[in-house]
Amino acid sequence: MKWSATLLLMWVMTQPVWALTLDDARQQGRVGETLSGYLAARQQDNDTLKLVKRINAGRAAQYQRVAQQNNLATSVVAAIAGQKLVSRAGPGEYVRGINGQWLQKQGVFQIKKPGSQPGKHNGIK
Repeated sequence: MKWSATLLLMWVMTQPVWALTLDDARQQGRVGETLSGYLAARQQDNDTLKLVKRINAGRAAQYQRVAQQNNLATSVVAAIAGQKLVSRAGPGEYVRGINGQWLQKQGVFQIKKPGSQPGKHNGIK
């Protein structure tokens, strides 16, 4: 019994190490930013979906606080944040364009549509 309790305690203590982080999910292409201000899952596994739900709940609460402080609609604050989050996404990260398509940011001013050929300029420079 003592041995199983020790193993259980060790397992519980290591859980945060195994938990998917937002940075990891972005780098792995599992999530992407949207102009709505909310994170969207690109992969539908449990870890990714839980992360997206948690991040979006926090964002919604923050957007609501900012909206109330500035006498704005929450959707306006979310859209402003979404524009900033999309523009600040790093190279290799995914963003959803206004057409609903996922685009992978290549560099400071380049965006590549997934599946397009390297070397061709398929997006914004």
